[in-house]
Amino acid sequence: MSAQGKPPVWLFDLDNTLHDTSHKIFSEINIGMTAAVMESLGVDEPTANTLRTKYWRRYGATMIGMVRHHGISAHEFLHRSHSFDVRPLIRAERGLAAKLNRLPGRKVLVTNAPLHYARAVLKHLRILRCFDSLWGVEEMRVHGHYRPKPSVALMRYILAHEGVSPRRAILVEDTLDNLRGARCAGMRTVHVFHPGTPFAHGKSGRPDFVDLRVNSVGHLLLQKRPVRGQ
Repeated sequence: MSAQGKPPVWLFDLDNTLHDTSHKIFSEINIGMTAAVMESLGVDEPTANTLRTKYWRRYGATMIGMVRHHGISAHEFLHRSHSFDVRPLIRAERGLAAKLNRLPGRKVLVTNAPLHYARAVLKHLRILRCFDSLWGVEEMRVHGHYRPKPSVALMRYILAHEGVSPRRAILVEDTLDNLRGARCAGMRTVHVFHPGTPFAHGKSGRPDFVDLRVNSVGHLLLQKRPVRGQ
């Protein structure tokens, strides 16, 4: 519970937080992103790979670079890059809907992935109804500019839109940079740690901007005091 005695609002990441994206999906996303850059710009695969990586590192999402530098439609690019069937690729812990429902408070999805992909994953996992609202990368516009995680301005914008103070909000996420951004916005943080995944960084300790480290939603439920109050 929060310091005000009200239940927290949980902001959940999607990939490698609610399901194991490294199992099969990340490779499909990489293939889809490269293909979308090739088709959109008429370039070869090496050039597309170079641009995809460059824009992802610079902006946090390849799509933003495609929009800013090439005038590509964000909607069309996201659908091209995430056009695969997620159902045979998903791996996640069992009983996820029941576990999420046991957490007191509202749940909000905040993912740098596109909304149509997020909805497909949540539907397959049968947890779409667990979430009161969904924020995908196309929703992450602050003052007219795309600002995906780990943007502090984005986190403040989402909290204002959801009508929740930072002290009542908890971000559950696998990426440390995103958790750092949430802490800078005044939120509490839970790191879902999976050794060997792309954003684990091989670190064994818990950074000071992380309140709690777990390896699953089920593990989060086992904590007697999941996140320290403020």
